[in-house]
Amino acid sequence: MRKIPKFVAGIALSTALTACATISSNDSSSVEAVETNTNVVANYTPTGVITPATNDTITLEQIMADPKWMGRSPEKPGWSLDSQYLVYEQVQKETQINDVFVAPVSNPENAKKVSMSQRYEYRFDEKTVNPDNTVTAFRVNNSLFVKESGQPVRQLIRGGEAFSGLRFMTDGRLMMQQGNKIIAMNIHTGQREELMSWRFADKPVAVEPAKDYLAKEQIGLIDYVKVQRKNRQDAAQFEEDLSRASVAYAPKPLFFDKQDKLVSASVSPNGKYAIVVTTENTSSRDESDIMPHYVQESGRIASIGVRSRVADAKPVNHDIWLVNLHSRKKTPLSLVNLPGYNEDVLADVKAENAAARGETYQVNRLPRDITLLGGSQAVRWHDSGDDVALMLEAWDNKDRWIVTVDFDNAKLLTQERLHDDAWINYSHNHFGWLHQSHTLFYQSEKDGYSHLYLQKPGEQAIALTQGQYVVENPTLSADDQYLYYQANKTHPGIVEVYRVDTQSGATEQLTALNGMTEYVLSPDGQQLLLTHSKVNRPPELYIKSVSSKQLARQITHTVSDTFLNLPWAVPTVVAVPSSHTEQPIYARVYLPKGDNNGEKRRAVVFTHGAGYLQNAHLGWSGYFREYMFHSMLVQQGYVVLDMDYRASKGYGRDWRTAIYRHMGKPEVEDLRDGVQWLVDNAQVDPDRIGTYGGSYGGFLTFMSMFTEPDLFAAGAALRPVTDWAHYNTGYTSNILNTPDIDPIAYKRSSPIYFAQGLEKPLLIVSPMVDNNVFFEDSVRLVQRLIELEKTDFETAIYPVESHGFIQPSSWLNEYRRIYKLFETNL
Repeated sequence: MRKIPKFVAGIALSTALTACATISSNDSSSVEAVETNTNVVANYTPTGVITPATNDTITLEQIMADPKWMGRSPEKPGWSLDSQYLVYEQVQKETQINDVFVAPVSNPENAKKVSMSQRYEYRFDEKTVNPDNTVTAFRVNNSLFVKESGQPVRQLIRGGEAFSGLRFMTDGRLMMQQGNKIIAMNIHTGQREELMSWRFADKPVAVEPAKDYLAKEQIGLIDYVKVQRKNRQDAAQFEEDLSRASVAYAPKPLFFDKQDKLVSASVSPNGKYAIVVTTENTSSRDESDIMPHYVQESGRIASIGVRSRVADAKPVNHDIWLVNLHSRKKTPLSLVNLPGYNEDVLADVKAENAAARGETYQVNRLPRDITLLGGSQAVRWHDSGDDVALMLEAWDNKDRWIVTVDFDNAKLLTQERLHDDAWINYSHNHFGWLHQSHTLFYQSEKDGYSHLYLQKPGEQAIALTQGQYVVENPTLSADDQYLYYQANKTHPGIVEVYRVDTQSGATEQLTALNGMTEYVLSPDGQQLLLTHSKVNRPPELYIKSVSSKQLARQITHTVSDTFLNLPWAVPTVVAVPSSHTEQPIYARVYLPKGDNNGEKRRAVVFTHGAGYLQNAHLGWSGYFREYMFHSMLVQQGYVVLDMDYRASKGYGRDWRTAIYRHMGKPEVEDLRDGVQWLVDNAQVDPDRIGTYGGSYGGFLTFMSMFTEPDLFAAGAALRPVTDWAHYNTGYTSNILNTPDIDPIAYKRSSPIYFAQGLEKPLLIVSPMVDNNVFFEDSVRLVQRLIELEKTDFETAIYPVESHGFIQPSSWLNEYRRIYKLFETNL
């Protein structure tokens, strides 16, 4: 197990927490009401009846109200095309619709609302820039616009047939995909040319070969038949020759197997080649994959189609074709040269499961199913069109390849194979070409952490970053000089912005805000628009020049006075020693004031969802209601612990994959270490600790309550997974393989198989129209508990809610039940 530096031996982070810890709960930070600057919220009170917090008392009614009462944080930050304005959105006070605001870089606090007629210039669905950065094309809905340097925006298309995949060609034309074709448009004249089209059908044949004896005799004996066949052949050849010779005709379509469908199609910027990726046209859903929705305007029940289950998953394979657009020849690109192409990477897993059935498994060397990793984004052309790279992934999730194409020999050339005995991370897969050099850049976890690499095809990769931290969100500068990125270098819970020089490898830290910081680089590469948050402050926007040593400057102040004036807790991030790894378990600890007259305290352990998510950081949490709930509990004397158990994001490959083939075991071991830390360090009574969490956190509530019943006195499982065989394929097959291959992993990872272990009070909270974790998960577990004659559990259902609750009344009802559970049992 790789070690992360502990920075502080197990307890507080003195310097890293300074910025957060010194923020006063009464800090109102110069809130001014400017009529044109509607990003400011002062004393905003949402509509609807709530019980406000009074006398510095935090209430559930306040916490669970429409979150606009907290302020309206800036969303979707970005830039104008000319880099002169920063852009962001804010939700309207009385609706769920967002307004768009722009502010000049020279006066960024002076934001103004964009009119509906001008929104298209700042909010677009897709954009592309030509290689010399003088022309930008962008799509809004099904309309196309271009902006040339120093010129106003021009509209080329308004509505009509949908298109996407904008890219400039080397001759200055703009490519796009429309339906089953790719066209090129001259942005000055509007002239269009069809570069390629395709059909999934049998290719029409002018003359069919004789199929049987009678046909052969007929063709041989009857001159009339011979003449008709020749005439059809001549006509077909004439049309083919004419389409090649005359600009009045589009090229003939390419024909692919009628049983297949398109995954991706892209043409090289020089117009010489295309890469087409196809797969079998089968549905992943079964007719039984439905969900009833009981509360409808019609008064009747709606049947909603939902995703398939991993138990029904069938392998997927992609076929990759190289198309010569001059000769119109398409050639399949064989995968047999990929290293590991036919390795039986699951041989040990299959052998273990076979032995459990009393059988013997024989290793096979069959070809593996391989797909593009990320669809159309997995095909990257160099600006010149002379090179193309693809990112491929094995369907069994154990290998990722970056390959280039040898056009002359129609062959794939492997540049990197990333193998993982557990699974390849579905994140950290950004890659592309430098603009001025035929050099690849990409992210890889090859050393155990997500880092940036440069590689010229056929040569060894060069690491641009290295260390026990995680690199995310890389952005290449237009001149290739820098790769910008976010990373948690100084501490796992602090994310700052950096850049690395692609030539020298020198790294420069650009922000030091202490918290969570994300960035958007301006199109001219001169400014960073930052989204920064603290552990007790929602996100605000900051701006910073990339070349200046001047500190980042805050430009929005959107948090309401109501929020600022409440006594929110400031949790400390601690490194909890682990009983099972050298690496500590980072956790947020919320501590009440005082020593409680020497008496032992109650505690609650919160488990975050998703599994692969980081919550023990120094920024604003996506679990903001839970943060406020924890502050309320602390105000009432509870201690709260929020752990980044093994499987969590931000700590490298080994931490992520510790749960491979046994979800719910390493995490519960970590929770036990957390409980022990509370007892040893926070004056907590071990018999008065409860737990709760949603989604993956609900799953962990079950696993801890069922498999370690002494650990918690009560627990609440919200929208929980009870049987992983019923969850989706993309997430679950990474960690547990598939049920047909690895039933052992599913049975030892699914709470429903351990329900007999329930001994303490349990609350099960289930939304009924959850298209992520199905309501059926809770239904099946409840039936199992009934059959086991368990009585110490309750179920709360929410008829109109999906996985993430929307209605404030549902949030309030849910948390009143959780609070009651803890007050009653702790």
